Amino acid sequence: MVEIKTAGEIDAIRAASQVVAEILAAARSCAAPGVTLAELDRAARDVLAKAGATSPFLDYHPAFAPIPYPAVICTSVNDAALHGIPGDYRLREGDLLSVDAGATLDGWVGDAAVSFSVGAPLAGDPELIAATEAALMAGIAAAVPGGRLGDISAAIGKVGRAGGYGISTDLGGHGVGRTMHEDPHIPNRGKAGRGLRLVPGLVLAIEPWFIASGSDDIYMDEDGWTIRTADGSRAAHAEHTIAITPDGPVILTAG
Repeated sequence: MVEIKTAGEIDAIRAASQVVAEILAAARSCAAPGVTLAELDRAARDVLAKAGATSPFLDYHPAFAPIPYPAVICTSVNDAALHGIPGDYRLREGDLLSVDAGATLDGWVGDAAVSFSVGAPLAGDPELIAATEAALMAGIAAAVPGGRLGDISAAIGKVGRAGGYGISTDLGGHGVGRTMHEDPHIPNRGKAGRGLRLVPGLVLAIEPWFIASGSDDIYMDEDGWTIRTADGSRAAHAEHTIAITPDGPVILTAG
């Protein structure tokens, strides 16, 4: 069921979302060659503790997963597109790292993600990251009262296909509120003018993720969580939690 939030509830989600922005900034600051992904997770835990917040990721256990998620952020490197589990992998020069973070504060959730290169980027990575970020902003710009959910999907897909990137619709954006994943689901490609009517009070996590090779194919890693590109090409992911207001979309997870 799609829930419409009040102005006060949106303010509460904004507070949680600001903790998410701090987590992503901390992870980006810590990420460097030789740093382990587990160290990034520890930095994220410190931010949560200082804010008096908790993680909606930690111990999250959807039906597809063999174990509850064991960390407070997702760290996906190179061909890992989503849900990479922080561990003892040490970052290397040129890695493409995507960090996805959430925070629960006073019962409300924020969710966002960012992708960046560790050290000097490899060829093609800046363009992939820029396209993903541009698609995020295009999707946000389409989230206006009176529009349709398909307008967001179409805007994201247009940017991705124009760049020649792969777009899987298996996982995409979603509603956010009391829980991390609420209705509606927002595919990263679709047809404009279709789907749910967009109204003030909708709070959405919009999250394009693109595959460098142009293939849409993915597979689940043996850890039961990490989504990888089927051909081993690199992937990038960007996400913001937004609120639709009478004046248009407002980004809640902006730093």
